[in-house]
Amino acid sequence: MLWFSSIAAMATMNLRILATGIWLYEETGSPAALGALGLVELVMRIPANLYGGALADEIDRKKLMAVTQLFSFLLMATMAVLEGFENLQVWHIYVITAILASTSVLGGPARSSLTARVVPRSHLMHAVATNTATMQIGTMITPVIFLLTSLTTDLTLSFGVITGFAAVSVVLPLMIGIDGRAENATTGGSRLRSIVDGLKYVRTHPILPGLYLLDVGVTVVSFYRQLFPIFAHQLYGFIRPVDSRAAVTALTWANSAGGLTGSLIVMFTRDYRAKGMLVLWATLFYGFLLIVFGATTVLWTGMIVVIFLGATDAVGMTSRQAIVQLTTPDNMRGRASAAHSLAAMSANGIGQFEVGVMSGMIGASKTMYIGGVISIIVVFLIWWLVKGVRQYRYVEVPSGAAIDDDSLSPIDYDLRSLK
Repeated sequence: MLWFSSIAAMATMNLRILATGIWLYEETGSPAALGALGLVELVMRIPANLYGGALADEIDRKKLMAVTQLFSFLLMATMAVLEGFENLQVWHIYVITAILASTSVLGGPARSSLTARVVPRSHLMHAVATNTATMQIGTMITPVIFLLTSLTTDLTLSFGVITGFAAVSVVLPLMIGIDGRAENATTGGSRLRSIVDGLKYVRTHPILPGLYLLDVGVTVVSFYRQLFPIFAHQLYGFIRPVDSRAAVTALTWANSAGGLTGSLIVMFTRDYRAKGMLVLWATLFYGFLLIVFGATTVLWTGMIVVIFLGATDAVGMTSRQAIVQLTTPDNMRGRASAAHSLAAMSANGIGQFEVGVMSGMIGASKTMYIGGVISIIVVFLIWWLVKGVRQYRYVEVPSGAAIDDDSLSPIDYDLRSLK
């Protein structure tokens, strides 16, 4: 049920991002306006994400997920009504995006933390990959749904369908058949203290800071997924709204297909112990592919490159998530997942703004060239400066197996490879 819940939440978010981005770009014609939407999300997500991580380690994670998705249902219904009566304005997009940016990320750490409760540790890498693959399938379907519901002149039907997915995402978390509270959860203390403790834990962790810096350093100069309307116009020359929407749908589908492929690849890396190097290799190929993407001038070649971009991105993302789960105790997992989400979301928001503005100034093609080169440099810097990432080796510790030091948990035993 956790996976079905993730699909519904992901479909809600992806359809919302696709619909609001296209509506805003068609209304304003401004790459900077579309980029600014990502900046709005970033500003609202940072405090909400940290708070959500602390909440996930203290209260029932299932209820937290349901309540946060309720906001998506209410606000998307509002947007559908406004569009239906032709009253939807640019400022409505920004305000609703700001609110949903806060509420949606509150439930993110809870969703990530529950995965490690549902499956055994030995199957966690496979479970995270399966979860990612399942969500990518949902992501592949959503562009088609959007295209079919956006054939009319406005996007009322699209916003209405998003509202339906949001309603489903409210109910499904409550049907998950496990206890939603964290093991050894602490309650009644200062939530600010809890957030600070989580940040301190992440800062002193031998692997996580390097992974988070890698994600931020690459994404802020290369974020492309929510800027497909710009690429459809600047790289491939689509002008008419109907043509642009079809091109955006095709690119989004290609990215999701690549993400699904990458998730399936990760499922076959269970015996590959150098999980940190797997992240570095995937990100390195991602950087080279950005340069190739910037050189494309025909939609179908762009789709092929985007498939590979989505695949390498999924391998890196899934492996990072698995490492967070594998090397973090359950009563810290919500806050560690929140820090991971914070790094990713911050990079996405800044990256959307930076790539949007740069595309307006120097063109989308040159922006991708620069992003690719910087991404490659960042990978080598993390490899060189953060030895925990390149040295980490996953150690299989079967349930009930004897460990040569009884004071070590499986997580501590796993991290001993760095000492």
